[in-house]
Amino acid sequence: MDHQFSKEQQDIRSAARQFAEKEFKEVARELDLKEEFPFDVWKKACKLGLVGCFIPEEYGGAGYGVTELCCIAEEFFRVDPGCGMCMVSVAVGSEVILLFGDERQKRTYLPPLTRGEMITGIAITEPDAGSDTLSASTSAKKMGNIYVINGSKTFITNGGIADFLVVYCKTNPEESKRSKQFSMIVVETNRSGYESNKLKEKMGMRATDTSELSFANVKVPCENLVGVEGEGFPYLMKFFNRTRIMVAAQSIGLAQGAMERAIVHIKNRRQFGQALSEFQANRFKVAEMATMIEAARSLTYKAASEVDNGRIDSSLVAMAKWLSARVAVETADEAVQMHGGYGYMGEYDISRFYRDAKILEIYEGSKEIEKEIIARNFLKKQF
Repeated sequence: MDHQFSKEQQDIRSAARQFAEKEFKEVARELDLKEEFPFDVWKKACKLGLVGCFIPEEYGGAGYGVTELCCIAEEFFRVDPGCGMCMVSVAVGSEVILLFGDERQKRTYLPPLTRGEMITGIAITEPDAGSDTLSASTSAKKMGNIYVINGSKTFITNGGIADFLVVYCKTNPEESKRSKQFSMIVVETNRSGYESNKLKEKMGMRATDTSELSFANVKVPCENLVGVEGEGFPYLMKFFNRTRIMVAAQSIGLAQGAMERAIVHIKNRRQFGQALSEFQANRFKVAEMATMIEAARSLTYKAASEVDNGRIDSSLVAMAKWLSARVAVETADEAVQMHGGYGYMGEYDISRFYRDAKILEIYEGSKEIEKEIIARNFLKKQF
């Protein structure tokens, strides 16, 4: 498959790279140490159209596809994964509204995201229901023209800074088929009964807001239901088929950035009378890194292109996410090794890349879930 980028896509990639180089580098380490979200940088990214680029023009976005979103995510993470995650996460969850919401919801919730006026997120994970989304227990009981929501969520990105969230709730517990028990509901975070508690001292991605949430008789109008009641689970799977590709692109960016930092280090650092780049062990590491990153990139953009052309293959998406995240973790590990003791010190960017990498194998579907999807789909085939 030809993965040549169009001139417009190349320009988008270049713009994202230039923005990240200018805005991330000076603040990345401080934001990581203080666990602070860069609101000023977010506003600037919105002005340049780098946030929510997949949102159609009629709702304030650029109307780009998954491929363009991946270009931005890759370049952001190449410069700094923590800041990059802050920028790409502020509109996550809006895909559900875009795909399944009504016109009122789209016009109400989407334009403020691209203008830098609102932040959103999606609330899925619960203390006792991580990958097992069919075991989620947060309930939304319909009472007249409102839903009353009770329950808790955890590890929710932007839970403490979002203006609204798309919440995965159990609305139809009486349904015998578990996949028909859930719905997606928009919840504004200023509603009575909503509380968030920021989770601190994360291993990585520390600039992002990650919170545990509590819903205590939170009342929202029935018009906040996204799509059809009882279709929340299939909506979630379709959401993942897009966002997992974005995580794959994040992984490629992190791996590329880690490799580049390792190369700079071994070319400048001398031991035993020669540059570290002259040692075969390090040269082989670079060869392996570059090859695996390129393989992951090809798989990721193939998956993105397929989705943009209306051909969604959950196996291909899972392959891209699993392989790319694995490459990111392994590349970051080797890059630290190539830095030696310096790589273990916080003043070097590579230590932050190393800490940030691991979550890529966990969020938006763990590596075990991705393998299960791939295996299940292939075992169904007749050969």
